[in-house]
Amino acid sequence: MPKLLADPATRVFELHGDRVAVDDTPGGLRLALRPPEPDDASRLGLYLGSDGDGTAYLAVVGDRPVEGDETPGERTIRQAAADLADFDASLFATALALANWHGAHGHCSRCGAPTEPTHAGWLRRCTVEGSEHYPRTDVAVIMSVVDEQDRLLMAQGAGWGPGRYSVLAGFLEPGESLAQAVAREVEEEVGLEVTDVAYLGDQPWPFPTSLMVGFTARVAGNGPTTFQLQESEIADARWFTRDELRAAVADGSVTASGRLSISRRLVEHWLGHPLDVA
Repeated sequence: MPKLLADPATRVFELHGDRVAVDDTPGGLRLALRPPEPDDASRLGLYLGSDGDGTAYLAVVGDRPVEGDETPGERTIRQAAADLADFDASLFATALALANWHGAHGHCSRCGAPTEPTHAGWLRRCTVEGSEHYPRTDVAVIMSVVDEQDRLLMAQGAGWGPGRYSVLAGFLEPGESLAQAVAREVEEEVGLEVTDVAYLGDQPWPFPTSLMVGFTARVAGNGPTTFQLQESEIADARWFTRDELRAAVADGSVTASGRLSISRRLVEHWLGHPLDVA
């Protein structure tokens, strides 16, 4: 890290809580990058790799802003990622995931002693016993479920408020395959048995440190398509035809997930076109 901070060609951006400064350029939003500064050596630094020209990229973790006192020009990844260039969005997501991990792992899980960052922010070492602790990623499955009429299942999470619907999702449990996790989550949350589970895509999701793995699935056989809701998790669930979903989004009775989310892409894959065109 000292070598990278001593190189004026290194590009640095600052992470304040879940926010970074961005520049609104004619080509779209870009991270506000700068050369290293002397104060960077006293902050948590995260090496994010180098580009094809050999330019190194670092994130430095600054003070978390006081709520309501955010710096103008700073945005969260939810606010910025859809408009950031892919490279910049990847840097932001990686830095945020690492910073979240560091924030939650300041003590050794074996003995409770403080840990300290090393290996350019990709490892923490116990200051007493020397054990090494690496960043973790929590795997979650997210799935578009259709019935024999090719209607899409969308649900409203408990506490989401009116109108917000998405496809089902949940975390992988120990000993499960990804397909088993899909089947279990659908059965637990809405009481349906599914089959034909197929991988569609995935997405890093640094809220705080997850990997969302997307699937399609179909209600098994000619089984029931009525719901038995897990009330602690699901407030409502509905089947939508394509025309019904287009109409509901158009009149505002359904608010779909943002463009950043893989859930939006799963819905659009079933729909056959972007929701913005609906």
